[in-house]
This record gives sequence, C-alpha cells and structure tokens, in this order.
Amino acid sequence: MIKLENISMKFNLGIEATSFKETFIALFNKKKRIKKNDNEFWALKNVSFEVQQGEVIGLIGSNGAGKSTLLKVVSGVMKPTKGKVTVNGIISPMIELGAGFDAELTARENVYLNGAILGYSKKFIEEKYQEIVEFSELKDFMEVPVKNFSSGMTAKLAFSIATIVNPEILIVDEILSVGDIKFQEKSKKKMMDMIKGGTTVLYVSHTLDSIRELCTKVIWLEHGEIQMIGKPNEVCDAYYKKQLG
Repeated sequence: MIKLENISMKFNLGIEATSFKETFIALFNKKKRIKKNDNEFWALKNVSFEVQQGEVIGLIGSNGAGKSTLLKVVSGVMKPTKGKVTVNGIISPMIELGAGFDAELTARENVYLNGAILGYSKKFIEEKYQEIVEFSELKDFMEVPVKNFSSGMTAKLAFSIATIVNPEILIVDEILSVGDIKFQEKSKKKMMDMIKGGTTVLYVSHTLDSIRELCTKVIWLEHGEIQMIGKPNEVCDAYYKKQLG
C-alpha cells in the first residue's frame, strides 16, 4: 500500500546576514562566512518502512522529529531529496486543515472551493452539502466569511469536508484535537469508522493514549531518523521513558 525506501529530505534554512554591513564584513572575514552546508537541515534521514492495507500506523517523536515532513512526503506535497516513495491508493491528507480556504469567502463558498481542491465534483458537493454542514455544527455560520471564524471553527469545517468520503489512505496530523470535547469525540468516532471500513491510516499525535488506542503499529522518529518500530505499547513505553530520562 505504502512503501518508503531510504527517504531523506533536505531543507535550506536560508540563513542570511541581517544587514549590508554584516555581509560586507563577512566577505573579508573567514570566520564570519556562512558555508553552504551550514544552511542545510536534514529533516529525514534514510527512512524506510512499509504499510500494508488496513494498517493504522502511529508516528511519534519530539517536536521537529520529522513527523509532519514525512506525512507531506507520503501525501505527495513534498518530493524527497533522496529515496523512493510508492503509494497505491487514493490519499486524503488531513495535514493542515483549512489550508485550502479563502478567508474572504463565506463558509458555504469555501465548502465548494475546498471540495474542488480535494477533487470532489460540484454535483457531489451539492449532494453532500447538508451532511457536511450538520457534521461541522456550523449551520448558523455558513454565510459568514471564514476570516471571522476561530481556528476551531475553521478546523471543524475543514475536517467535515475532508472526511465526507472514505479514502483508501488517510493521512492525519494532530486533527483529533480540533474543536471542543464533543467535536473531538465525534471526530474520533468518524476516524474509527474509517478504520473499521478498511482505510489505511498514517497518524501523527503527541497524545500517546490515542496512539495506543487507535494504532496497530507505531514508528518513533527522532532527528529525522527511525528509532524504533513495533507494537504500540512497546514503542510508546520506550519513547515515554526516553522523554522522562
């Protein structure tokens, strides 16, 4: 279903001199010069693993470990610097909820806009519109511009649009914490229904309890490298112990 072979991802940090004076001085001062390699940051380093159909894979690790970058590579948002990614199946990425919204448009207009970005036809959106509205709990706000929404309201709308179909592969980055407690539980149930329906899931979360509950396997990343792959309790326990130590 998903296969990663020696995936590495390099970013250029774009470190620049803060003034013309510093730039001029750096030209004549070897100690001040910034080498090209000093600007490079490897977010992922030789990451390899396979995901079979129906598996729910949890990704854990500290902030900056490379989890979100890995999801973006799998979903095709980013092309890896090195390595090969093979994905067989239709992906629904829930990485940055609301990223496809136009803040000046109303919630209703953004349903159609975001739906189009996700590849849904206008007819399909029209058929599912009421279902989206009801799930989002934003019935009284559909004619309000999204720029006036709270982050929680925006996430609710985005989640409701993204999950209107059952994808073959679901890419999830910390979205089960959106909205209030009631909506979080509803989002969790929606995701559980997808899992029971055979959807393959890659799930990032800092909440180890949800990782233990939802996942069939866990991958622990740190500094862009895999530290451990295994059963949820074993990997989560090792990660938790390392964090405390």
